[in-house]
Amino acid sequence: MESKVSRRLTEKVAEEVCDHIYAPRLARDFKSVFGHMSDLNQAHVLMLARCGLISPQAAKALAGGLLRMEAEGPDVVELDPQREDSYFNYEAHLIKLIGTDAGGRMHIARSRNDLSAGLDRMRARDLLLDASQALLSVEEHALDGAFRFREAVMPGYTHLQPAQPVTYGFFLAGVAQSLERDFGRLSDAWARTNISPLGAGALAGTTFAIDRHAIATSLGFDGLVENTLDAVATRDFGLEILNGLSQIAIGWSRVAQDYHVLVSHEFQTVEFPDRVTGTSSIMPQKKNPVVLEHLKGKAGHLLGLYVASATAVKGTHFTNTIDANREGMRGVWEAGEEVLRCLSLFDLIIATGRPNAALMKRRVTEDFASATDLADVLVRDADLSFREAHHIVGAVVRAAMDAGLAADGITTQMVDDAARDQLGRAIGLDADLVRRSLDPTASVASRTLPGGPAPEAVARSVEAAQARLEARHAALADKRGRLQKARETLKRDLAELAA
Repeated sequence: MESKVSRRLTEKVAEEVCDHIYAPRLARDFKSVFGHMSDLNQAHVLMLARCGLISPQAAKALAGGLLRMEAEGPDVVELDPQREDSYFNYEAHLIKLIGTDAGGRMHIARSRNDLSAGLDRMRARDLLLDASQALLSVEEHALDGAFRFREAVMPGYTHLQPAQPVTYGFFLAGVAQSLERDFGRLSDAWARTNISPLGAGALAGTTFAIDRHAIATSLGFDGLVENTLDAVATRDFGLEILNGLSQIAIGWSRVAQDYHVLVSHEFQTVEFPDRVTGTSSIMPQKKNPVVLEHLKGKAGHLLGLYVASATAVKGTHFTNTIDANREGMRGVWEAGEEVLRCLSLFDLIIATGRPNAALMKRRVTEDFASATDLADVLVRDADLSFREAHHIVGAVVRAAMDAGLAADGITTQMVDDAARDQLGRAIGLDADLVRRSLDPTASVASRTLPGGPAPEAVARSVEAAQARLEARHAALADKRGRLQKARETLKRDLAELAA
């Protein structure tokens, strides 16, 4: 039996090759690419007809056959791994419908190389839009929480040690800002993704007088990958997207790590509803943060996909290759699926987490997180250098801890004792001034600088971020709208050609 796709090959494809390469790939990819392949084939036929490269009769037959295939969907196509890939199976079904003469003309002036590159870019831009939309949803919930909980005072941590008083709303405002940068990275990738490689052929273009710009416009691309070798050789946009998705995953993993600590029995400062937790098969008291653990684990998975894809590409020649363009892109699609699932879960976490405001307030009142404020008072009111103030307050904290006192137990006498030890003289601060400097609510309220944790500063930050969020919603809708308009024009023009 000869090859079903080439008379150069005198043997059918080995069963091992079918079983381990072509059949799995068809099962995985055909339905995923069918819609894009239909659009791409329709745009190519329309361009061939308008350039006079196929007869009106062939154009009409092709247009009618393609519209029929689109209407019937991918399930009617009998997939045969002996035909290697999605395109040959698609083309074989079209030829079955309209005959070899008309059906065989669809492949004039192109190669599977530029076709595959075009499909990858069309799939990738859909992924960019969907992931960007999901990011906006998480950011929206983070900003909502930032405003609602802007007065919920809590300890801020460095090195997992109490550092300075902040608020839970301030924490969520920071998460939202990180998500905004994630969105920006995906948005930046759009410009290098939504350009057309079509017309590049195998690598050297074609001698047929095609119109590369016309087919690009029909498919909603913003321009061309001009060099025809680069057009088929390059999937750097895929690695760029995969890098952006990995950054998103790193971000959600770090936030999940924070929550993992805060929901622990030892902290108990944040709680999630029972519906987003799990339990133990043996220990009846357990309320396990399974979603947080899933998010952290998947971040590792996504980083692995990035490394695997980059490694598949790095040793390949600068031209079309299976390892770069198939295996290199496979991680992108898998990562895209995982990111969309995980962003839905991350959205759930951000939307449903609730601070234990009373416990947070008690912890930050007792845990010396306001010590820096006391040092600042010594600088401002006692005219000390900051290093002198730092030593004095450090000694005060040590003395309070040795005496079993919390931060709200520190007195003016303790400050004077430390000052005598460090400077040889007392400071004589007003007792009310010492008390206010150690009040975490007052500490937070005083930090009104742009981006600071004061409730009014958080409110201003959220208001500005929400305006930017709306602008990004509009920009995303505009991208979808332009793609949809191009697709509607393609369908109308093809229907006219078929008629």
